[in-house]
Amino acid sequence: MTAVGEPRLLAVSDLHVRHAENADIAAGLHPAHPGDWLIVAGDVDERIESVVATLAVLRERFAQVLWTPGNHELWTRAKNARADAVEQLAGVARYDELVRRCREVGVLTPEDAWPVWDGPGGPAVVASLFVPYDYSFLPAGTTTSEEGLAAAYAAGVVCTDEYLLHPAPYATRAEWSAARVASTAARLDALDPDLPTVLVNHWPLVREPCDVLWYPEFALWCGTTATADWHRRYRARVVVHGHLHIPRTVTVDGVPFVEVSLGYPREWRRHSERVGGHFPDLLPYTVLPAS
Repeated sequence: MTAVGEPRLLAVSDLHVRHAENADIAAGLHPAHPGDWLIVAGDVDERIESVVATLAVLRERFAQVLWTPGNHELWTRAKNARADAVEQLAGVARYDELVRRCREVGVLTPEDAWPVWDGPGGPAVVASLFVPYDYSFLPAGTTTSEEGLAAAYAAGVVCTDEYLLHPAPYATRAEWSAARVASTAARLDALDPDLPTVLVNHWPLVREPCDVLWYPEFALWCGTTATADWHRRYRARVVVHGHLHIPRTVTVDGVPFVEVSLGYPREWRRHSERVGGHFPDLLPYTVLPAS
């Protein structure tokens, strides 16, 4: 366990600050040590301005802030002439704008050089990734993405991404995912093979965290089998993710996969009942304690 007074590598995700109670929780996140780093693993908000404003405040407090997008940051709701032109950006153009704006406030993105954490539990490369899903986490009884999606639609389990997350200039979200897998793997391959990593992605890099989903069909929108061996291949000491709103740790091949979600108010209230306290008080998580 990290000793009192030492810097920590911390993480949180799925702040969803459009909910007033969640905005208050995000505003209350502070370091306990001036050397604390904070990973923000996606789904801060749906509006670019709000995402950047939230991250900018956190960057003023923490020694380093690393962000990777979730699906909500990539949603494009505004489709009318009176809407803010920035909020109408979609697909890669929207992601690029988020990266540009994060850099303006000193927040590291998946497009920046990955820093090395030298604090307790280190050294380790903290690799913030942007690798979305490709519909390969199939529901039981299906063998192709097409069958899986048909089963999900038949069950009435359809992610809002199908309507709001646009992949342009790629033809499909699966094609965008494949491009991100290829470019990200190339960067990971080039890392110093003697250094372990902390892998950070909004979506889980393995299927196992999805096993407890209330609606199993939703796994289609939760990751890609193309990353199933990355925790071993890239020497992960820990893998950090969000998205599922089921905060827990799942160990795969001896590597902890830590979900660091806050989630919606109705969800974190249930978590509070489970832990016997105010669940948000447990955030952010310490993801890399001292060895």
